[in-house]
Amino acid sequence: MKKRPNILLFVADQMRCDSLSHMGNQASKTPNLDSVLEDGVSFENAYCQNPVCVPSRCSFLTGRYPHTTGHRTMHFLQEPQEPNILRTMKEQGYEVIWVGRNDIIPADRPKTEYCDEFYSGFDSVNRRDDANLKFSPGKVPAAESPEFMKKDGYYSFYTGKMDAEDAKSTFDWVCLQSALDYLDRKKARGDDRPFFLYITLSFPHPPYGCEEPWFGSISRDSLPPRRTDVERLSGKPSMLQGIRSKQNLTSWCEEQYNELRAVYLGMVERFDHQFGMVKDRLKQHGFYDDTSIFVFSDHGDYTGDYGITEKVQNCFEDPISNVPLLVKPASWFPVKPGKSKALAELLDLPATFADMAGFALDYTQFGKSLLAAVAGAPEHKDAVFCEGGRIHGETQAMEGGHGPKSPYWPRLSTQCEEGPEHTKAAMVRMGQYKYVLRLYEQDEFYDLEKDPMETNNAVDAPEYQQQIQVMRMRLLKFYMETGDTVPDRRDPR
Repeated sequence: MKKRPNILLFVADQMRCDSLSHMGNQASKTPNLDSVLEDGVSFENAYCQNPVCVPSRCSFLTGRYPHTTGHRTMHFLQEPQEPNILRTMKEQGYEVIWVGRNDIIPADRPKTEYCDEFYSGFDSVNRRDDANLKFSPGKVPAAESPEFMKKDGYYSFYTGKMDAEDAKSTFDWVCLQSALDYLDRKKARGDDRPFFLYITLSFPHPPYGCEEPWFGSISRDSLPPRRTDVERLSGKPSMLQGIRSKQNLTSWCEEQYNELRAVYLGMVERFDHQFGMVKDRLKQHGFYDDTSIFVFSDHGDYTGDYGITEKVQNCFEDPISNVPLLVKPASWFPVKPGKSKALAELLDLPATFADMAGFALDYTQFGKSLLAAVAGAPEHKDAVFCEGGRIHGETQAMEGGHGPKSPYWPRLSTQCEEGPEHTKAAMVRMGQYKYVLRLYEQDEFYDLEKDPMETNNAVDAPEYQQQIQVMRMRLLKFYMETGDTVPDRRDPR
C-alpha cells in the first residue's frame, strides 16, 4: 500500500478571499498563509456552495450540493445515514481528530462514529461520546468601541478592542491549544497511523472585534475601496435592500466603515498567526513534509460592502461566495506552487482527500479531485455553483425567533417575510462571467473583468444575451446531474 499522507484542515468561519495579502489586499497582513505559495497552491476562484455555515459545511464534508439533500437552512443538519468525510476517513484507518465548530451533526447525537477525539472549543476535554452537546458562542470578552462607532451602529456587529488577557480563554485559542496538544501527543506516541486533523475556528466571524496586537495592526488608511451602497444601485436583489434598510448604517461615514473593515482584517491576521503556530508545530515534530494542508473558509462576509455587514443565504457576490482555498500537498505529490486561476468548489475537498489517501469514495458525490490543478493544470471545472433560499410557504426555512435586540434581526426578520427577499436563487460562474437565476425576481449577470465590484446588473444588456443563454443551460444541466442521489440500499418489495 502506498504511503498515505496526514491531512490537516484549518478552517475559518466567514473569511473572504480578498482578505488575504497575496490576493492583492495591501492592508492585509497574512504572512503565514502567503508562505503556503512557496510549496502549495492558492486558488483565486474557489467558491462555497452556500453562503452560510450549516449548508456550506454539509456540502464540503460530503461532496454534495445543498439542494441534493435539502440543506438550505441553519437548523437542518445531517441525517444519520448521510455520508460524511470525517466518518469515511475514520473507516479508512485514519485517526480523525475534530477540533472546534460543529454545524453539521445535530447536538443530540454524539460524534463517536465520526472521529476518534472531539474538542468543542469550550474546554480541553474529549467530548466525542457526549450527547446533547448544544452550541454555545462561548466566552465573548468585553470590548472597547470608539465613540464614533456607537452612533447608529447597533446592528453593525462591531465591538472593537478585546482585553488581551480575557481573549486568551476564548474559543479559537482553546481550540488551538487542543490541536497543538494532540500533535504533541502524536509525536510522543510515535505511531504510524496517519491523522486527519479537522481544526475549525470561529474567526473572522462577527462580532468584529479582537485583541492587541491585531486590533491596531491594520492601517485604516490603506484599505481597498468599498463596494457601493446598495440603495445607489439598480438590479440588486431585494434581500440586500431589506437588510440595508434595517441595519441602520445609512448615516455611517467612511471612517466608521474603515474601522470595522480594519478590525475584520485584524481578525484575519490573528487567524493567520494561529495557522503559523500549527505549521511550526508540524515542522517541529517532523510531520510537515508528510502532511497535506488545506486552509479555507465556509463562506465570506460583506464587511460593509453594499452598506451591509455579515452574510445572507441567497446572494452570491464575491465577498460572501468567493473563499480562500489553499492546498499544500504532502511532499510526494506533484505541485506547481503559486496562485491558480482554475475554478474550484469546496465540495471538491472529499474527492481530493480520497485521491490523496488512495481510495475511492463509496457513495455518490459531485466533487472532483484537485490534485491535477495543484500540479499545475490551468483548468479544473468549466463552471462552479452556489445556491440558497426557499420557495414561498417554506416557513421551516425562515429561521425566525430573533427579536429586535438581536444583532441578527435585520437579516432574520427579512428572511421571515413572504416577499421575494429570501427566495430561491442559484449562481453559476463560467470564466469571467457570473449569472444568478432567481425564482421570484430579476436575474443577475456580471462581467467580472469589466465589473469586478458587481455593481452593474447587465442581465438585460444585448451584448450578453448569448452568454446568458449558455449559462442558463449550464444551470439546467447542473440540476439534472445533481438533483438527487439514489440511496445505497435495496429494500424488499
